[in-house]
Amino acid sequence: MQDTTICALATPPGPGGIAVVRISGPEAFEMAARVFCPASPGRTLQGAKGYTALFGHFYRAGQRCDETVALCFRAPKSYTGEDVVELSCHGGPAVVEQLLAACREAGAAPAGPGEFTRRAFLNGRIGLTQAEAVMGLISAAGRQGAALSAAALDGALAREIDGLKTKLTSLLGHLDAWVDFPEEDVPALAPGAFCAAVSEAAAVLAGLLRQYGAGAVLRRGVDTAIVGRPNVGKSTLLNLLAGFERAIVTPLPGTTRDVVEQAVSLGGSGIRLNLADTAGLRETGDLIEAEGIRRGRAKLEQAGLVLAVFDASRPADAEDLALAKACEGRCALALLNKSDLPARFDEGVIAPYFAGPGGAALPGDTAGQNNMDGRDGTAAGGGARRDGEEKPEAGRILHLCANDPAHRARLAAAIEKLLGTAAVDVGAAALVSERQHAAALAAKGHLDAALAACREGYGLDAAGVCLEDALAALCELSGESASEAAIEEVFSQFCVGK
Repeated sequence: MQDTTICALATPPGPGGIAVVRISGPEAFEMAARVFCPASPGRTLQGAKGYTALFGHFYRAGQRCDETVALCFRAPKSYTGEDVVELSCHGGPAVVEQLLAACREAGAAPAGPGEFTRRAFLNGRIGLTQAEAVMGLISAAGRQGAALSAAALDGALAREIDGLKTKLTSLLGHLDAWVDFPEEDVPALAPGAFCAAVSEAAAVLAGLLRQYGAGAVLRRGVDTAIVGRPNVGKSTLLNLLAGFERAIVTPLPGTTRDVVEQAVSLGGSGIRLNLADTAGLRETGDLIEAEGIRRGRAKLEQAGLVLAVFDASRPADAEDLALAKACEGRCALALLNKSDLPARFDEGVIAPYFAGPGGAALPGDTAGQNNMDGRDGTAAGGGARRDGEEKPEAGRILHLCANDPAHRARLAAAIEKLLGTAAVDVGAAALVSERQHAAALAAKGHLDAALAACREGYGLDAAGVCLEDALAALCELSGESASEAAIEEVFSQFCVGK
């Protein structure tokens, strides 16, 4: 209930330099005054203006507990749109618990998950898309993911959707006036002009939908499985990406018997890769190793990105082909490791299963050396590379030496290109939640149906019905007509204190 005054720890729990307890609601200043006493004689919390700070101490049951700074925000110019007082004390857990207990004893109710941001939404301080961006900013795993959520918090998506709603509302208004009031001499709405306007709106939504997957990777990272036969260099690759010796590396097959996990920040965009180095894929009678292989295969199936490692210094065999087939249709890179040794691997064996979109060469290729047939964008078959010869890379196949730190940048660029993150404009409008994605998908479907109705000769009145459905989906996306259940779902994902 918004008529209550709530409090919660706004900084992460656990020891820290400082901790901030936020109090928000109609009695925020009165309740904070029962806890906080300014150090300056004659100063009172109730008399403090907005955007001011007071130094003093907080008390519990008449006992002075700690030095405290009170930051004052007056409604409606606060995060929640209500009166807000933020009390900053030292960040020891015992001190923080004392301060929270004192606030509760003063009458403030404990805040639930996302309750401060929910009040900001209900009080009109932010829209629903901006509220979702708040949680995206808190949980962003990389620098560009944070920038993407910051743009949404600044209203980039809200402005884009509002622009679409304005255009569609104007189009519907013209259509309704033309159909319902023929005696008013309303200018006719030409089917061509109608279709052009609807197509333009559909193209905007298509762009947002197309970037959603790459944006999700930037915000949350991607689970990545490193797979391959024993001794192809999987653990060496993990260490290369991690930047330190995370996994044990030996010449003995079967050294890695369980999944070794490590999160890394990769490339200029700061993509978070949740790496899983798996046991070498092979037939074995060792029960422990067999269990590790089973877990490795499970990681391969669950991964959002697969780094399939092959030994370029050995001929391809049936196990290599089986791994390549398992990667077909997946977001996967084939890494031909040990490129510092004489090459004996026929990449034509695996190339059909790692054909990149449009046959685009990976970053780092030499211009004009793409191993493509020039017609349909598929990788051309080719034998093993001769000693000293530079092998052109095609599709999703990359030659590297995991022992060489210089190859990390090339691999990072290849991963960024494969995931589509290199092309994301982090300052532009972007969908930041599955709820937004579903609403945008529904709106795009209704616009496509309106265009189909025009093409099939059903008339603009029938197309107008589809337009109304598209507008309703956009209102759901922006939060203008979001159901209470949808709003509950959004804020249930928040942490307490925000």
